[in-house]
Amino acid sequence: MAALAPPVAAIRIAVRRALTALPADGPVLVACSGGADSLALAAATAFVAPRLGRRAGLVTVDHGLQEGSAGRAEAVACWAVEAGLDPVEAVPVTVAGRPGGPEAAAREARYQALVDAARRHRAAALLVGHTRDDQAETVLLALARGAGPRGLAGMPERRDLDGVPLLRPLLDVTRDDTRKACAALGLTPWEDPHNADPSYARARVRADVLPVLLRALGPGVLDNLARTARLVAADTAALDDLAAAALAAPAREASPGDGPVGGGVVVGVRAVGGGLSVAALAALPTAVRTRVLHAWARELGASPAALSHRHVAALEALVTDWHGQGATHLPGGLRVARRAGRLLPLGGGPG
Repeated sequence: MAALAPPVAAIRIAVRRALTALPADGPVLVACSGGADSLALAAATAFVAPRLGRRAGLVTVDHGLQEGSAGRAEAVACWAVEAGLDPVEAVPVTVAGRPGGPEAAAREARYQALVDAARRHRAAALLVGHTRDDQAETVLLALARGAGPRGLAGMPERRDLDGVPLLRPLLDVTRDDTRKACAALGLTPWEDPHNADPSYARARVRADVLPVLLRALGPGVLDNLARTARLVAADTAALDDLAAAALAAPAREASPGDGPVGGGVVVGVRAVGGGLSVAALAALPTAVRTRVLHAWARELGASPAALSHRHVAALEALVTDWHGQGATHLPGGLRVARRAGRLLPLGGGPG
């Protein structure tokens, strides 16, 4: 019997690790465009899932943005049926008219279609084929955009997508290995022309930036960027937990039992009568305070997509740089003012 190609084995191991952490009920669905990454993931899932006693299906999304896209989606679906995946769907979506640029609009349409499919089939999880190369590109783009720790944390291995677990089993697998796995399995992946279109920032990073870094710093740069994302993600999660605890609790005097963080203490910030206590906010470390303010702004109704660093900085100025300034404006027509030692939403809303 021929030896199993190492890239095929590596991808199967990654899929097995992801699937064994799931609850027993429900199939898993692989999102597959037909490209090397998602095709290798789908093939591995078709092999691994039945051996774990789990059904596995596939969803391919037709964005309708390229000639022949419907036929290509149908071809992917036909391959999936032959590979033993079930259920299998080819889902058309409409991208035009959605907010944001074409890339963002296509992504929104795609993920909505995937979530809808997962709900129809009561899937235990959605699997997507992002690789270590994708993670490195994400970190570089975040650095260029000044995205801060949340951006540098990159893509998580697992996240909740409108109530559906979304898994990325291949974040420790290289793009080159997915291509080698497809070749070893006799699969012919589709090459998306958008991936080489220089009008997209990610395509420019892929074609121009990463090759320069690899030549200058060696192949370890991909591992280092991915490891940076994991380390920052762990720190970000810890700070988010501290912020959530502070936002959930009423403001009070600090006691000796309070846990020290950054030289201060973590106490609640909810003020009696509504709003947030300025004194309690001021006592928090900056990294926790800004997260509290960000979460509170979302709680008030500010759109997460529209809420930016400058909005949070303006809220923080009401705490740390108070000189009698007027209300801070947030997305959605919301306003927040400082009154009698509290941050208060003007015109109603949760406090």
